[in-house]
Amino acid sequence: MTTIQTLPTPNNAVALAPLAGITDLPFRRLVASFGAGWVVSEMVASQEMVQAKPGVREKAELGFEETNTAVQLAGRDAYWMAEAARTVAANGAAMIDINMGCPAKKVTNGYSGSALLRDLDHALTLIDAVVAAVDIPVTLKTRLGWDDALMNAPQLAQRAESAGIQRIVIHGRTRCQFYKGNADWDAIKTVKDAVNIPVIANGDIVDTDTAKRALAASNGDGVMIGRGAQGRPWVLRDVTAGLAGHTAPRPPQGHDFVEMVSRHYEDMLTFYGSELGGKVARKHLGWYMDQAEPDVQLRKAVLTEKDAKTVLRLLPDALAMRCAA
Repeated sequence: MTTIQTLPTPNNAVALAPLAGITDLPFRRLVASFGAGWVVSEMVASQEMVQAKPGVREKAELGFEETNTAVQLAGRDAYWMAEAARTVAANGAAMIDINMGCPAKKVTNGYSGSALLRDLDHALTLIDAVVAAVDIPVTLKTRLGWDDALMNAPQLAQRAESAGIQRIVIHGRTRCQFYKGNADWDAIKTVKDAVNIPVIANGDIVDTDTAKRALAASNGDGVMIGRGAQGRPWVLRDVTAGLAGHTAPRPPQGHDFVEMVSRHYEDMLTFYGSELGGKVARKHLGWYMDQAEPDVQLRKAVLTEKDAKTVLRLLPDALAMRCAA
């Protein structure tokens, strides 16, 4: 009988959430450089990855050599989920995370992501298949339920724990809420009370204050930060310090901030290639400039310029208010 590895104890209980089109390998590396309990890859469609269909190259380059990284898989077919799990485990992945929380219509219409909350029996076939396929830890990310009438995350969590899931992350909204309203951290406590494995609170956690309130309401074992890290890759470090009762280090300022942004930009160009990398980088550059509030025309120039050398030349001025802070 194969011995399943025990989930490693993270160096802190603050993790980076998977965000499609955002938490690619360059961004995860940057966040991890500031300190994170663990990071999670962008959601990868299991069948498409195994069959190596066009368009999944970037997601297939998951950084298996990176420490404290979980590869997140999604799908609706147990065979392909198991095959994908074997593939990423064979390539050196440390953890696999199963996505049963994505609310996007293109995912739920394919009976993946949070659509699985409507059929727990089928959801368990996927969990069973992945856990049986590998000897590395398997975790689960989901939501409170499909809608207010089907809040079945506690039941899913109990069955997942029995099947071998070693940690569960709960986004404090139903699928039908998408990202509207406020995350219900109190409701996450019903999941925590139902299982013995670690339960991580997710949703609307952007700083130390919201992390403390989420943990108090949910009785969770940690927090996961997603959109709060956009333009602030150091925020997980700050929250970790705050939860430990320490003063957070000063965020990158002046030359250090410009250097960090420039390095991230260049990493994206290297990873994706200059043309695609320049397009992918625009949203990140926009979030970084939100920290500085540059001149409108200068901001537009950075976000529309296609020449990388020109972008790098413009960045110090675009981030000048941050530099002066």
